Amino acid sequence: MISSSSPEYEYDGILTRDVESGYASGSSSEVSMPDLYFTKPHLKFLNQQLHGLEPEGILKWCLMTLPALHQTTAFGLTGLVTLDMLSRLTEPSRRIDLIFLDTLHHFEETLSLVEQVKRRYPNVTLHVYKPQGCDTTAGFSSKYGERLWETDEQMYDWVAKVEPARRAYSELQVQAVLTGRRKSQGGKRGDMDIIEIDETGLIKVNPLANWSFQQVQDYIKEHDVPYNQLLDRGYKSIGDYHSTQYVYLSDPTSKASCSLTDFLTSRPIKEGEDERAGRWKGQEKTECGIHNPNSAYARFLQEDEAAKASAVAVASA
Repeated sequence: MISSSSPEYEYDGILTRDVESGYASGSSSEVSMPDLYFTKPHLKFLNQQLHGLEPEGILKWCLMTLPALHQTTAFGLTGLVTLDMLSRLTEPSRRIDLIFLDTLHHFEETLSLVEQVKRRYPNVTLHVYKPQGCDTTAGFSSKYGERLWETDEQMYDWVAKVEPARRAYSELQVQAVLTGRRKSQGGKRGDMDIIEIDETGLIKVNPLANWSFQQVQDYIKEHDVPYNQLLDRGYKSIGDYHSTQYVYLSDPTSKASCSLTDFLTSRPIKEGEDERAGRWKGQEKTECGIHNPNSAYARFLQEDEAAKASAVAVASA
């Protein structure tokens, strides 16, 4: 037990007492420890080391190293592989919680898959976050107008994805997340590292960053992992129904629950195109707001909050 009369010392911002070891330790409630962070040289070194590991090795490192670790997923193939690998690596008491952002605009097949996953992995806790103040698609349209993704795309990304994600990270006290991003998906993902840190300090780990689509698909088949049935209809990357393209089907009525207009204005993914070429038809965009939190709309909100805070400070001065 640490005596309250023990002298205190401060070194590099860490407050400790003159206990036997002389060092600060996370096991003592009387020691103030810094939040988890990596310096740039350390981050570069870790990425170099992890680059040579298979996904299971990267996940083992995460489990040993990163506190408050969660997995964010939209139940794409890569996320499902990560989930299955974790189920084989961890004891039930050490399961990593899932965070699913229900934008209220997912395919019915995606929502059906969520239920399959819950049955397959009953020991995994799933946290579902929706746009604030909305529980249904109709409620979302009533609040923000019809087809917000067309009238104000950046606002749509914010209210449907970025804000719910930040709310989840705050409420669940998340410090690190596992993502389903891979280099072979193309776009801005082509040169990403295993470990990334965003501007909020959130640690993002991409355990399957170096795997190809074929490797992911082979794992799914080998381990009989449940997957989205839309993949059998020509999709490779599945998001909201309004931002996902697909290969034309002989029977248009077998298309999932998006409008006929959306169906007729889509185009098939061509041979050799990036996996995510089927997303955001006709746009240069390759990432949603979750992985692009510095969008113009996000910056507008930040500046608006700063202006309000400044106004309050002036008024109370």
